[in-house]
Parts: sequence; structure tokens; C-alpha cells
Amino acid sequence: MAIHDYLQKEVLDGFDNYKYSAIDTSPISNYIYHPFWNRIVKLVPVWVAPNLLTFSGFVLLIVNFAVLTFYDPHFYASSRDHLESPPIPNWVWLMAALNNFLSHTLDGIDGKQARRTKSSSPLGELFDHGLDSWAAFFLPVGLYSIFGRGEYGVSVYRVYLVMIGIMLCFITSHWEKYNTGILFLPWGYDIGQLGMTLVYLITFFYGYEVWKFTLPLLHISTAEFFEMCCYLGFFGLTFPFTFWNIYKSYADKSGKMRPFGEAMRPLVSTLVLFGLMLLWATFSPYGILDNQPRLLYWTTGTAFSNIAVCFLFMDHYCIMSYLMFEQ
Repeated sequence: MAIHDYLQKEVLDGFDNYKYSAIDTSPISNYIYHPFWNRIVKLVPVWVAPNLLTFSGFVLLIVNFAVLTFYDPHFYASSRDHLESPPIPNWVWLMAALNNFLSHTLDGIDGKQARRTKSSSPLGELFDHGLDSWAAFFLPVGLYSIFGRGEYGVSVYRVYLVMIGIMLCFITSHWEKYNTGILFLPWGYDIGQLGMTLVYLITFFYGYEVWKFTLPLLHISTAEFFEMCCYLGFFGLTFPFTFWNIYKSYADKSGKMRPFGEAMRPLVSTLVLFGLMLLWATFSPYGILDNQPRLLYWTTGTAFSNIAVCFLFMDHYCIMSYLMFEQ
């Protein structure tokens, strides 16, 4: 095993020739977050490694997930119909807001710290975006603990579909980079991060009961409204722009100009994964999604990060053909 060459020299040479290219057109990012991050990164000592910032931010999300799992393992704590599940202590929402804000901040300054210390590398980007892909499931699951699946809530299956939608947004953005050579950062991410922090803070100040009502004009609960906003983000702010940018790169011949089959390959393993997980969630004899929702959410998020995303990153860093099913 020690002498086996997993990556050949011509593949490794791709790391040396790789150049990061991204475009961020989000007004929230450009006029709020980036000016704030530019100030914050100056407070970080130059001896602090960028990957340490990345990992620290990810750990904060794990802390949120662990604490919420301890107090609300089955998403019944916000339901008045399940007295066996007491409400989540109020201090948890303040912790969740602070951790979410700090995690997003650390994720925003790690690249700036890398450029500041002249330590940027494809492996640093792999570490950063790899953890981002894993974090994609922590965010909706954390928010779901506020609404739960009781009255004025939504089912664990519908949240599962939203979680898969978020992961699809993530993979399509990097699939877009695989074909165009440029990572167009989606608007929905920064909007979602800001919204989540505000929702956590509102819950801390007013309690989870503040969300227990029906919107007068739409005649839907607040949980269903947030669900609707997610789908509007998927189909209004992410997928159309992704497909347009790929089409434009082929039209003006500015992208990788891969054949159709080669261009679509990175999506195959993702769709197979989600198809199998949905079959399991729907037809499990044990009722895995209903009885152990957090376990299935965790399993799906972890498998997605490994199978669908990290190998795609490796392939376009190394300038190699994407393998749909890795060994």
C-alpha cells in the first residue's frame, strides 16, 4: 500500500498548474460581508493557518448539531403535542446564532488569510469546499429544530427534500465550474446564512412560539413559508443561472468545451446517491426517516460530501476525466 501510486505524475502536475477562479455578484456579499471580512481578517495573526480557520468554523456547526440533537433528537421539542419532548432551552438559540455567524465569518476570511499569508493552494481549496459540502446538511437541519414536525411544522420527508435541494445547488455550482472553469458563487448562500442567524436570534428573544402562526395572505405556516423560500432560491437564484452560464460558455467557446456525455458525468453519481437514499427513506421497513431522521440526514450529508463533491474537486484540480463511481 505504501508504494502504490494512487495518482500518476501527470495528474499531480495539475495541482501545480491549477488557478482558482471565482465570480461573486451577490450584493449582500459584496457590500456587506466582504467589507466586514476585510476588516476582520486583519485581526487574525499571520501565523494562524487558513485551514485552522476553516476547520474551526466547521466545528462550530458540529457543536450546533450535537447540542440540538441532545435536546431534540426527533424534532418534537417545538411541538406542544409531544409533552415527552420538552422545549429546547432558550440559551441554545443564542449559541446557535453566534456559532452560525462565527462559522460563516471564518469561512469567509479563510481564503483572505491564505492570500494574506501567501499560502493559497488547491489542497486548501479542497479542504475548504469539502467541509462546505458537508456543512450543507447542517444548516437546514439546525433551522428545522425551530419549527419541528408538530403543529405549524413540516414533515421530516419534506425537510429531507429541501436538504437534497440545497446539496443539488452546491453540486451544480461546482459542476458549472467543471465545465466553465469559473466558480460562480450563488446568491442564495449568503442570503441563507444571514437569514438563519436572524431567525436564531428572533427565537432566542421571543421563543419558538413566535413562529406558531399562519401567514394571513398565503394561508401557510411560517415553516411552510421558509420551505417555499428555499424552493424559490433553488429555481429562481441558482439553477437558472447555472444552466445559463454553462450554455454561454459553450456558445462563446470560453469554457472547457467538453462533449455532452463528459460534461454530464459529475451529476450521475450525485443523482444515483440521492435516488438510492430517497428509496431507502420511502420504503425502509423500519421507517428510518420517521424514527431516526437525524441519522438519515447525517448519513446522506456525509455520503454526498465524499462521493459527489470531493472526487469532483479532485478531478478538476488535477485536470482529469471525472470518474462516475470511484474505487
